[in-house]
Amino acid sequence: MKRFVPALLAVAVLWSTGSQAMDFEQRHAEALLQRMCSRCHAVGKTGTSPNKVAPPFRRLGENKLYDPDFMQRLQDGYSSIHRFMPTFRFGRDDAEAVVNNLRAIQEPQKPK
Repeated sequence: MKRFVPALLAVAVLWSTGSQAMDFEQRHAEALLQRMCSRCHAVGKTGTSPNKVAPPFRRLGENKLYDPDFMQRLQDGYSSIHRFMPTFRFGRDDAEAVVNNLRAIQEPQKPK
C-alpha cells in the first residue's frame, strides 16, 4: 500500500492542476462574455436576456457550437445579421475559452 501513495499523490496533483487551469479558463471566458455580450444576452446558466430578441447563450445549441468554423469566426470578427450587434474579435486562446464555456453551459435540448 505504501508504494502506491506517491503515485496517488502525483495523480491528485495533476488532477488539481488541470482542474485549476479549467477553472481559470472558465472564469476568464465568463468575464469576457459578461463584459462584451451581457448588455443583450444572458451569458450564464440562468437568467433572461436583457434584449428580448437576443437568445440566452445557454440555448445556442449544437449547430452553432459544433460548427467547425465557429471558433475561427470568433477570431476573424463575429457579427450577426442583427444590425445593432457589434462585431467582436477574439484572440485564439480567448475564442477557445469562450467556445468551451458556451459548450459547458448548454441546456439539454428538449425532444421535439
